[in-house]
Amino acid sequence: MTRVLIVDDHRLFRSGVRAELGDSIEVVGEAEDVESAVKAIAAHQPDVVLLDVHMPGGGGQEVLRRVLGAGSQVRFLALSVSDAAEDVIGVIRGGARGYVTKNISGKELTDAIRRVADGDAVFSPRLAGFVLDAFASSEAPSIDPELDSLTQREREVLRLIARGYAYKEIAKELFISVKTVETHVSSVLRKLQLSNRHELSRWATARRLV
Repeated sequence: MTRVLIVDDHRLFRSGVRAELGDSIEVVGEAEDVESAVKAIAAHQPDVVLLDVHMPGGGGQEVLRRVLGAGSQVRFLALSVSDAAEDVIGVIRGGARGYVTKNISGKELTDAIRRVADGDAVFSPRLAGFVLDAFASSEAPSIDPELDSLTQREREVLRLIARGYAYKEIAKELFISVKTVETHVSSVLRKLQLSNRHELSRWATARRLV
């Protein structure tokens, strides 16, 4: 049976993944941030690590750098709410074998884990195209100082705002409180010097973040 370790900073989400996988995949451990992930991977030596992209301590790319940089042969499958090109390309360049979004079904996730364990590369359908485009191009993604000023969580909130999500819907999607969503929106407005969510939507659309 394929052995998996789940890395995500939301306990409820980790529990949900365990339930969805059922008895078809052996979950050998969990971690909630970069430090605990690196230690858990070394301790359990899973076949596949289900890796969140955005979490405390540097995110999924930092886990990849530290684990694969140490010579580990473990395979990584990114599992994230984000479907932004910069997130997908970042972790794939970091060494992940695949990237799927959190709206994936339990059956699809089980299949993706097994395929990654077998050495395949796996992507959610709409992500595969721009991954191929990125690696076919010799040009790196352009640097955007305004976008770089936002934290990973602020980017997630911004993306969902631009898609028309209400604060309650964002809170549910990201497993955070409505008050926390409001705090992130205020921070994004301040950093980008914008006035309201409509301006945020236009800003995000112009940068193709939606």
